[in-house]
Amino acid sequence: MKVFTDDEMNAQLASTRPYSVAILRAGAEGSQRVIWEHGRRNFGLRDDGVLAIVLPVADGSGVCGICVFTASVEQTAAIMGDDPGVAAGVVTVDVHPCAGFPGDALA
Repeated sequence: MKVFTDDEMNAQLASTRPYSVAILRAGAEGSQRVIWEHGRRNFGLRDDGVLAIVLPVADGSGVCGICVFTASVEQTAAIMGDDPGVAAGVVTVDVHPCAGFPGDALA
């Protein structure tokens, strides 16, 4: 593992930009159709470039997904407010500001 100097770290930290992270938790039981439409909407948001990363979580912890949005917290909250799963109470969502490095990707 490379050891970064303070100067190298500061240079890279200067390139971060704001994102929003949505943490989805299991809500009331819902139909598979609602979950399917939630997923369909995520595909559309990904295609639009608004939803950068989608991470379904299936470990029984109550967290059922983590999403990184390229939008502000307010915009992300509005987007998620219109989500079929959230509207049906199948999932709840908390939105938080975060920062990330443009170009990061999952391996």
